[in-house]
Parts: sequence; C-alpha cells; structure tokens
Amino acid sequence: MPLEVDKCTKIWYIKSMKLSLTRIESLCRQQDTSIGKMLKDAGVSRNAFYSLARKKTVVPRSLVRIADQLGVSVSKLLDESFTPTARMKNLLAETERILEKHSDTERDNVRHTLLLLDERPIDRLRRALRRGRSFNFR
Repeated sequence: MPLEVDKCTKIWYIKSMKLSLTRIESLCRQQDTSIGKMLKDAGVSRNAFYSLARKKTVVPRSLVRIADQLGVSVSKLLDESFTPTARMKNLLAETERILEKHSDTERDNVRHTLLLLDERPIDRLRRALRRGRSFNFR
C-alpha cells in the first residue's frame, strides 16, 4: 500500500514501509546533488537520516521534508517490506514471467539469479571472495 503524503495530508505510520537508501541515492544523482547537501537543505541531520535507513519503519515527518526537498512523493522514497511468504510468491511470479518469454531457461537458474539480484552487490562480492579464498585449486 503506497503512501502518498504532501504538506496538507495527515501522516499515518505504516509499519510495512522501509526507507530505500538506493532510491534516495539515485534521486540525488539524477538531481546532481549529494546526499549530504540534500539533507542539509532539507533540515534533516545525517544521523537522523541513517538512523531512518536502518529502521524497519520510518518517521514520516523527516520523510516529508526529504521528499519535499527532492520534489517527489514520499512513496518514491520507500520500499514495501514483504513477509517471507509474500516475498517468495513475488519471486516465483517473476520467475514464471521470465520463463514465459525464455522457455529454454532453467527455472532454478532464474530463481537463483533473482535471489542474488535482491542482495546488495557488495554482499555478493564479499561472499564470492570468501568462497574463492577457501577453494583449493590444487
């Protein structure tokens, strides 16, 4: 359930919403500004922002300021948190959608790739490096 908020709208806390740091970084790049400058212009401290980014839920008042500063709705800044069951259903639906277009592809490869794409690239890289270091090439 997306949250559309403007300055005149009463703000409701929605537990299923999480701040998307990736989207905010992308929006800042599109507007040729840094996160630090955007936060300063929005009147939100870096500490408060990164605290929001780590939480499972967000504090809407600060989000409204950030959204106003970036000129977007609050929903553009949020990730919807899915339960594990809902996440897997979405993953399987996406897998089926891809398999319809590419019937020669193996289901497990598609599903595994989608799972990996859900992770941060740095986490995937670190795991690959750990595996590479532990492998005996002799």
